Amino acid sequence: MSFNLSTWSIKNPVPTLVLFLVLTIMGSISFIKLGIDESPNIDVPVVSVSVAQLGAAPTELETQVTRKIEDAIAGIGNIKHITSTVTDGASMTSIEFALGTNTDRAVNDVRDAVSKIRQDLPEGIEEPIIQRIDFVGGPFVTYTVHSDRLPPAELSWVVDNDIARALLSVPGVGQVQRAGGVDREIRINLDPTRLEALGITADTVNSQIRALNINLPGGRGQIGAGEQSIRFLGSALSVEDLAREEIVLPNGSHARLDTLGTITDGTTELRQMALLNNKPVVAFSVIRSTGSNLVDVEKGVDQKLAELSKNLPGQVKIEKLRTNSRYIKESYDASLESLIIGALLAVFVVWVFLKDLRATLLTAIAIPLSVIPTFAVMQWAGFTLNSMSLLGLALVIGILVDDAIVEIENIVRHLRMGKAPLPAAIEAAEEIGLAVIATTMTIVVVFVPVAAMGGIPGQFFKQFGLTVTVAVLFSLLVARMITPMLAAYLMKRLPPEAETVTHKPRGLMRLYFPLLEQAMKHRLLTVILSVILFAASIALFKAMPTSLMANVDRGEVLLNVELPPGTELTETEKVVRKVTEIIRPQPEVVDVVGFVGTPTSSKRNSAGNQGDVTRATVYISLKPRHERKRTQQQFEEAVRPLLNAVSGARLSFSRSSGLSGKPLRLVLTSADSELLERTAEEIKDQMRSIDGLYDVTSSAALLRPEILVTPDFDKAARQGVSVASIARTALIATLGDSEANLAKFNLEDRQVNIRVQLAPAYRQDLRVIENLKVRTNSGRLVPLSSVAKVEFGCGPFQIDRFDRQRQVTLESGMEAKITLGQALKKVHDLPGFKNMPSTIVELPLGDAEIQRDIFSGFGTAIASAVMLIYAVLVILFGGFLYPLTIMVSLPLSLCGALLGLVLWKQSIGLYALIGITMLMGLVTKNAILLVEYALLQMREGASQRDAITRAGETRMQPILMTTIAMIAGMLPIAMGIGAGSEARAPMAISVIGGLITSTLFTLVVVPVVFTYIDDFQSFLKRKFWKGNDPDGNSSSLAKLDQIDPLSKDRPAMRN
Repeated sequence: MSFNLSTWSIKNPVPTLVLFLVLTIMGSISFIKLGIDESPNIDVPVVSVSVAQLGAAPTELETQVTRKIEDAIAGIGNIKHITSTVTDGASMTSIEFALGTNTDRAVNDVRDAVSKIRQDLPEGIEEPIIQRIDFVGGPFVTYTVHSDRLPPAELSWVVDNDIARALLSVPGVGQVQRAGGVDREIRINLDPTRLEALGITADTVNSQIRALNINLPGGRGQIGAGEQSIRFLGSALSVEDLAREEIVLPNGSHARLDTLGTITDGTTELRQMALLNNKPVVAFSVIRSTGSNLVDVEKGVDQKLAELSKNLPGQVKIEKLRTNSRYIKESYDASLESLIIGALLAVFVVWVFLKDLRATLLTAIAIPLSVIPTFAVMQWAGFTLNSMSLLGLALVIGILVDDAIVEIENIVRHLRMGKAPLPAAIEAAEEIGLAVIATTMTIVVVFVPVAAMGGIPGQFFKQFGLTVTVAVLFSLLVARMITPMLAAYLMKRLPPEAETVTHKPRGLMRLYFPLLEQAMKHRLLTVILSVILFAASIALFKAMPTSLMANVDRGEVLLNVELPPGTELTETEKVVRKVTEIIRPQPEVVDVVGFVGTPTSSKRNSAGNQGDVTRATVYISLKPRHERKRTQQQFEEAVRPLLNAVSGARLSFSRSSGLSGKPLRLVLTSADSELLERTAEEIKDQMRSIDGLYDVTSSAALLRPEILVTPDFDKAARQGVSVASIARTALIATLGDSEANLAKFNLEDRQVNIRVQLAPAYRQDLRVIENLKVRTNSGRLVPLSSVAKVEFGCGPFQIDRFDRQRQVTLESGMEAKITLGQALKKVHDLPGFKNMPSTIVELPLGDAEIQRDIFSGFGTAIASAVMLIYAVLVILFGGFLYPLTIMVSLPLSLCGALLGLVLWKQSIGLYALIGITMLMGLVTKNAILLVEYALLQMREGASQRDAITRAGETRMQPILMTTIAMIAGMLPIAMGIGAGSEARAPMAISVIGGLITSTLFTLVVVPVVFTYIDDFQSFLKRKFWKGNDPDGNSSSLAKLDQIDPLSKDRPAMRN
């Protein structure tokens, strides 16, 4: 005797209720504990190698450092990409490893590889810093710091010391960056005329100050009865003490330091600043670490700042300026709102059809009992409530009631036969068991391949696929256990003639039966028309525009400002102020924040990068969406012409999230840098002619002015001057020593750098630089111009490399009228691309790479899902032929999905592909209900035509109920309610369109195909069963589908 789960639940209600009560309690607790995030955490193993050499030009660093490091690490296993960026004085190489690589081991492997070539690197570099990239994206929250009592340098120190150190102890905080403010520094500005008169160089002065201002251990003393440590305190105690220090001259005499130049207790050279609505401020931003939850990290930061602000000196006040969590919370609220509204609409649809409050409530209870336990599994799996997991739940709301609808509708049908509720529930549940299990498993097998996708897209969709799978499986348990059990004890007995409980759509029946009859009379024509429709769908699919996802209104606009290389900070500041003056009066704007230069990081491991003062980032905070008339994209399109008034700068809107700043990003690589730059410039000029593209930029066109010092080796050798002495003379005089080698001024709580260099007025005169004195081996001083040629020149401002070759990046913004796929096609049709030299390779990075991977992944996932669906149907129906009838519904759903996207002017992107994939499982549900009942009727003796007619009549109501319930559940998403809805809408539109057409085809085309399949099986039986031997053995072909899946001899389903 087989075990029937529904029958057991009906006969044992208490264990069933206790089970779901426990699951509900666990899920409710888990829901409270689950973190809120924008997207799933993706841990990509990345290791960086940072090398600093103060004052080194990018060209020299590339040759002497970057290439050697790249060659050394290239042989390490599991490397996916090697990316290098070389700027003034800094080389940064990032090594991306394959997913799943042990990051700690990768760090050790890189460290070992670099250590082997350390002796081949220049002596003047700082020690290479090798570390794991343990932070995610850019700053997600920014605060301003105010104080009426502290000067800017002390306020900056409070941020760097007190605030940054405290926040780094908060779990999930990866970095704290200060924007604005200054660092305290003792500046010794030497007079070159005075130095020449005394016969001393700036390098010598710097070396003596370093030797004097130092505290060292002095050993251990044993005076008296005790033991004492000896400390050598050589550091000056005040600026006055420093000024009085004696500098030894070459002739043996002495000169006080303050006679060689001016000594000031001041600040470092200003290389970055922050402006809030054009007012200078000191601000700091937080970057979270890998694997952390953004909302939780911000909550921890706010709590720490609240505690810290009570003890900060100078009555420092901290105010939150901007945050990404606002959009995340709004998107989270919108997703929950869509989920709840969808659930209510689905329940309302059930009530409209059943007209019975008890039956409706029994169906509705499936939603919370399926969703809430899912939260427990999500917490156990380490998921968060993010865009993907919440999208999965919102997507399946209409599906969760499907199984319950089928169960309760069948129970009501048995009650109408005059049966008591208990036997009606048992018999109805047993009768519908196969169909319920089959429909659920088709949904499950669709999303298993999605969850198992490889690469970064696979990591992204894992939470989506598993969340949907778990919720659907819980809905199956509810349908097989809770729904029949509650119906057995709560439903009322109905008189046989009662028809008030189930409202038959008689008008639809009058339309349906003539349509079905015509289709059955013209079976071949019906099939031909269906094939033509499917072919047209394929053609439409290929012709439709493709994109990654729709632009989302985040309530914040990011504007990048870039000036020509060589521009000073003051000029960049003027441009940012002009931009603010243009944007600030717009009615949608709340605040305009400008960050000029490179912020100061709490982890000072940026390889000595002195900050790029030619670039700035402007954050424009907009009012909440319901308080403004224009969307974010409309705002950008309206403001863009106004910004043309800003001359001499390259302004481009970017996105506040994503892998690349602009949606269209093309990367060209080649070993021939000159050919690469010429080709990139040609393509860039041609891209500007494409309608729909704007802000086309190329990283190849960035050259900076340089002062080139070229040693004359013959003259230098004759006078006994080394090349290193020439370089160091210029370095110390114009920039000062590297931070690690600077003398330190010791305070109680910190050390302040003492920087020695020429006074600013002298550093601006080329003749002064030419006349800098270099000491020879004999001790004489000779001018720099006597051993080297000093002239103006130019060189690369920044060098980008990808996989050990030079890289040039072409980027562009896109208007709403053009999609990513259309833009890529137009760019690839340009003459520059078609005639591109073979030595230049295009790499689809950024959005183009993501789109390629996602389309490829979903193509594989859909193909796998189709095969798995057929396999499940073969197993459940016990044959190979009848499942083909159900599979016919798959291609016929595509036309509705595509038609819906076309009517709503949507492209095929990430979310549309999710919807199309989901359709693969949804449309089979209706076909299963129809075919399963037709086979049941044939088993009971009905003819083929009568069986399919009765199946249409009996299953039309549950098919319509489940379809309309699913459509109702997705309406809030399709209507674009709440933050982030622009991206999610294509998914719901494609599902709704596919459900509408697939329902029609299921009720018309599937019966026609069913008759063909049944006729073919009858032919096989007549053809091959006659040849059975007296023992009853038959050929292998004769065994094909000889088992009636619903015959009385077939083993009962264990459900």
